[in-house]
Amino acid sequence: MKKSKMPSLQLSVLGLLLVCVFTVLSAKCPKLCVCDQIQLTVACVSKNLTQVPPTIDEITVKLDLRGNDIQELPSGAFKHTPYLTHLAMQRCNIRKVREGAFRGLGRLVFLNLANNNIDILYQESFDGLSSLKQLMLDRNRVEEIRPGAFSQLGFLNLLSLTHNQLVYMPNMAFQGLQNIKLLRLSHNSLNYLDTEAFAGLFTLTRLSLDHNELQFFPSETMTRLPEVTRLEMSHNPMTYLGEEVISMSKLTHLFLDHMSLQDMSNSAVSKCPSLVHLDLSHNQLRVIQPFSPGTPNLARVNLAGNPVYCNCYLRPLREWGIISKVKLLGTCGGPAHLSGENIGAVYPKDLRCQSHDAMLKAEYEEANRNTPPPTAQPENKIKCPANCVCQAETHHASCENRGLAKIPKGFEPTTRLLDLRGNNFHYVPSGSFPGVAQVVSLHLQRCKIVDIEEGAFSGMKGLVYLYLSENDLTSISPDAFKGLPQLTYLHLEKNRFTIIPKGAFKLAPSLLTLHLENNGITKLEPDVLTGAENLRFLYLTGNSIEHLAPRALEQAADLDTLHLGGNKLKDVPTEALSRVGSLRELQLTGNPILWVGPNAFKPVERSLKELYVNNMGLERMSPDSLAGLGPGLRSLFLEGNLLEEVPDLQHFRSLEVINLADNPLTCDCPLLPLRIWIEKVNLKVRATCANPQEVKGRRVKDVHIFRACPGGESLPLTPTTTPQVPRAPKAKPMHLTQKRQAKFVKAGPRTTRKIVNSKKTKRRSPA
Repeated sequence: MKKSKMPSLQLSVLGLLLVCVFTVLSAKCPKLCVCDQIQLTVACVSKNLTQVPPTIDEITVKLDLRGNDIQELPSGAFKHTPYLTHLAMQRCNIRKVREGAFRGLGRLVFLNLANNNIDILYQESFDGLSSLKQLMLDRNRVEEIRPGAFSQLGFLNLLSLTHNQLVYMPNMAFQGLQNIKLLRLSHNSLNYLDTEAFAGLFTLTRLSLDHNELQFFPSETMTRLPEVTRLEMSHNPMTYLGEEVISMSKLTHLFLDHMSLQDMSNSAVSKCPSLVHLDLSHNQLRVIQPFSPGTPNLARVNLAGNPVYCNCYLRPLREWGIISKVKLLGTCGGPAHLSGENIGAVYPKDLRCQSHDAMLKAEYEEANRNTPPPTAQPENKIKCPANCVCQAETHHASCENRGLAKIPKGFEPTTRLLDLRGNNFHYVPSGSFPGVAQVVSLHLQRCKIVDIEEGAFSGMKGLVYLYLSENDLTSISPDAFKGLPQLTYLHLEKNRFTIIPKGAFKLAPSLLTLHLENNGITKLEPDVLTGAENLRFLYLTGNSIEHLAPRALEQAADLDTLHLGGNKLKDVPTEALSRVGSLRELQLTGNPILWVGPNAFKPVERSLKELYVNNMGLERMSPDSLAGLGPGLRSLFLEGNLLEEVPDLQHFRSLEVINLADNPLTCDCPLLPLRIWIEKVNLKVRATCANPQEVKGRRVKDVHIFRACPGGESLPLTPTTTPQVPRAPKAKPMHLTQKRQAKFVKAGPRTTRKIVNSKKTKRRSPA
């Protein structure tokens, strides 16, 4: 009996093997892609694809399309792959996501669209993604979220929109996110959040709003977030936190570091009973009052990087920290005998003023500061000039586009944002802003201003942002900015300057960022930045600059960013760069520089991270033109030039981005170092051959010419396309029953595939 069953058993095994073979042969794998039939994954990474491959096997679970050129996702782009759970499409140059592009992907749980060019999120962009849990949209160009854009994403846990161009967040922007836990909005330009911007996010526990342009804490908006425990607001230009401004019952960690805080009420966080950690580091706080009751769980307050003066003014806070068992982090900024001491280690008795009388006086002043005398004015009425709108809660005053001929006076002393743009002032006389010492941001754009008198802004001790863009200024008095010790950001773009006014910044010691784009400046003379010793960011794009004097940047020795794009420079200003040894970003885009000589960037070799020498008509570069930049440079933009060869890049080990597109490269032996370098780095290098004619239009990486050059013998051969064997009928989706038996299927010949036998495999008929 046993012998009679043997042939039947052999037939069963043979049948099983035939089923496996048919299964493998039925699998689709697009040309240039790599397919894993066990894990049901398809990878088509950096293959210059312009559309989603239509021949992907419908049972694919994970699809990786990173680094292609799919500029638009049409409706139904993934209708042939309904079983996808993970989709990666970073760096695909995507500009538009059409309505219904993801329709049919009801099983998708992870979607990554980072590093693309998407600018608008439409109402039905994500229609059909009913199971999605994580959506990554970082580093796009998103500037608008249409109502209902996320209404179909009821299961989403994580939404990341960092490094985009969002300026304003409208009401109900995130409607439909019923299970959201983490929302990232860092590194945008948000300056206003509507009251109901976060309405409906009842499950959100963590919100990141750091690195934006919020000048005031959005109190009402935040009260719509009942479950948030961690809030990151770092790197926003806030200068003041008022009474009970933060009211979030479950908040445990609050990050307010690296802002511009000069003062805060002692009851600012009194409506946060769960608060444990408060980070106020790297602000401008000199005196901090003891926190009022309301934060019984507070354990740590980080004050590092503040100019805290450890004298009698600090004693109340130190005593409160001891009694409440709150750890105070940071060091004393003075006086000399306590400078550098840990605040938490200084005994209260050592926190003294110069004398006993001085100490009593300081305590008296402190007490009076905490309880200001009542004003006769009713609480609900504030001072506001005619034709203006003033808001008590936000401390904003606006007279925008009212056709005013004179700068109005009589604003509330507590005003912090004053918007006067779009009027007809023509000039700003001395003493134009009396009684508004607390204004942080002043807007005077498009006011037809031709002159600013000495002392025009006198008394504005708290001014940080000054916008004078789009006026008719041709020069500025050296005393125009007198009385602005805190001025940090100055906007003078789109005026009529032909030179940078010498000495104009000598009375602005805190100036950090200077915008002079789109003027008529023709040259930078020596000592032009006198007084701007703290300048870090200088923007001169779109002028007519032909020459930078060797000492033009000498006073700004710590410059971080220099934009000189769209000017008339014919040479790299190497001598001028020798004065800014800390420069990290240099933009020379669009200058008529035809030749870059040796050691052109040598003065900034240790600091430079981003270099833009694109779209200049550049014809030649010395082999040593980039000498010294190799170890540290992260981004190199050379696209849109007339280069036939490029310098050897073998020492560039830290590059994250490089663009050589639109150059007429000659693919011959002199270009071999570039070809070898491309093989070694894990980067998408856009470089195309223009010569010789037989390889015109092909990628440098894909041509065989270099193998004939001395030293090019080891380069790999580019895979060639071979005819494919006709496919067998398609099997049923196996990931719904059991794993496939074929290990890897790669695009190309389908005649040799590895078959793995399994004792547990059941016999199935082809569908």
